[in-house]
Amino acid sequence: MLKKFYYFFLLLPLFSLNAQNLYFMPQEQEIALHKLISIISQTQNTLNIAIYSFTNREISKAIRDIAKKGVKVRIIYDKSSNSDSNKSTIGYLAKLKNIEACLLEGKPSSNQKYKGLMHMKMAISDNKYLIIGSANWSKSAFETNYETLIILEDKTLIQKSQQTFESMFQECKKY
Repeated sequence: MLKKFYYFFLLLPLFSLNAQNLYFMPQEQEIALHKLISIISQTQNTLNIAIYSFTNREISKAIRDIAKKGVKVRIIYDKSSNSDSNKSTIGYLAKLKNIEACLLEGKPSSNQKYKGLMHMKMAISDNKYLIIGSANWSKSAFETNYETLIILEDKTLIQKSQQTFESMFQECKKY
């Protein structure tokens, strides 16, 4: 009983989200993609992204446009799923001014036989918005997949996420 009580309070902040901050796809795919692109487009100083799979052209164009305006963009891609620059946006975005792209692989297994993945789907815009969820930034994530996208403005969560991003960025290899 105590365990259930603990989990209830652990999840309570998620229930206090406004409905417009939590999107379920494919049902809310258009509004979720529009909101994500809107936040990216309104970024004025920094956009930090850690994304497993990033192939969506609309999102990459929004990032290109803010980089042209001088916004500093840093993107951590998963090494194993983004090595082919013909499928990923890494080859396109990494060439642009104001964009730093790098590859990160997960930690080695305890028996050292394989490595994990950089499987996050997270973005931090101007330390004002934290975007997380299950959705990769792919066409299928915003058209056919069952996914979630959550947009938060909680300063404590943003700060913790930013610290995690900085630690990961220090470890990744520049593309």
